[in-house]
Amino acid sequence: MDSLPDAIIQYILSHLSNARDVAACNCVSKRWSESLTYLRSLYFPRNSFDSRPGSYSSDTVVWKMLSATACLEELVVYSPFTSAGLASWLSLVHSSLKDLELRMDNVMDYQACLDSPSKLDCIAAAKKLKSLKLWGVLMANPPKWDVFENLLCLEIVGARLEDPALSAALGACPNLTNLVLLGCEGVRSVSIELPYLEHCKLDFYGSGNCSLSLTCPQIELLEVQGCSWIRVRETSCLRNLSIANNAGKHSTYDPGMLFSQLCRILIIALLCDALGRVYMVDFGKLSALESLSMRGVQWCWDAISKMLEWSNEVKHLYMKVEFTGDLEALLPFPEVDFVEFFNSHPKLQKFDIHGAMFAALCQKNSLKNVEPGFVIPCLEEVVVQVRSPLNAEQKMNTLESLLKYGKNLKKMVIRILQMKSSHSSTDEFFDEICRLRFMNRKIVRIE
Repeated sequence: MDSLPDAIIQYILSHLSNARDVAACNCVSKRWSESLTYLRSLYFPRNSFDSRPGSYSSDTVVWKMLSATACLEELVVYSPFTSAGLASWLSLVHSSLKDLELRMDNVMDYQACLDSPSKLDCIAAAKKLKSLKLWGVLMANPPKWDVFENLLCLEIVGARLEDPALSAALGACPNLTNLVLLGCEGVRSVSIELPYLEHCKLDFYGSGNCSLSLTCPQIELLEVQGCSWIRVRETSCLRNLSIANNAGKHSTYDPGMLFSQLCRILIIALLCDALGRVYMVDFGKLSALESLSMRGVQWCWDAISKMLEWSNEVKHLYMKVEFTGDLEALLPFPEVDFVEFFNSHPKLQKFDIHGAMFAALCQKNSLKNVEPGFVIPCLEEVVVQVRSPLNAEQKMNTLESLLKYGKNLKKMVIRILQMKSSHSSTDEFFDEICRLRFMNRKIVRIE
């Protein structure tokens, strides 16, 4: 290594980010120590200071490492810190910092958000941020932020939010293109008006009666969970839409980051899951929509039928809603005409059909009006979930019709789930499904 040119060493060290690795390199030689100026990213894991020798506080150690850099662009801190420490760090790197990710650890500490300045308020110093990610944050009061003109990505995970505080935070980020709010509770009414927003993922916990109003003309991807009233205007660019009333979708985030907080939120979600309903949706014509997912325990039928009506250009439809009905009444779906449904969705290529929707397509009158020449032109893949042998004849007729009229069908997956009946009809129904699979073994698969 001693024979390498300075430029090569600087290039190698510029790709280090873990603070422990950087500290180890700093002790190797003077040349390496001088090259730390060129670091672009620093990452402090949760256990960074578990075995720290000496009398320096963790705030001071981070400050000393940051002071050795000249143009740091990314800072990730999962280890504990104070608001004073954060303020001192950002005073060093605010002019070059573009990406900031912090584990706030104050979601249960109301007193911490009353401190002046709070951790949230300190972030205002990093005016050139392009990406801001916050974990475990209590946002009871509006943060004292100026406008983040360059901020494109905002992610808040595992948080307790008040409506005015969230509104103020979003108002300070007018140019967002990517917004993620996961595992957030306390919100009752959300209004989002961001002219450049393209991707938005919202996951709210609580009583399940949150309302959402979204005006984002450039929105392309929208995922919403935990909202009962949803109004989205200007959807001409919306291509991917997912709506669920049962919060708690898995994510790609490290669960160890907020284990205790997410466990607490999960308990709340399980208690509220049966209460969550989708009452009202208002989207208008979804002319660009390619993928639609509707999931949950209960949706009002009016909301379901409107979504199906607006999304007649959809290519991938995923439906896993167990019941319809208003208020406390849990009702099965009304009959859905097989021919009318597929005629209304001529571009459908993949259909994931579970629960009540499959039963609705299997009613006795659904296949009585099949016109000559009827085909399902674009359907290539069907995934069907079967739970009960009830109405076995109609269910088999529907499965056979999908094969018969789906001229381009390449794959049908039949998932048999929790069929525990000891009645002989269960075995007969399973035999019929096996026969169907044998007769169409190139297409049909049983799971």
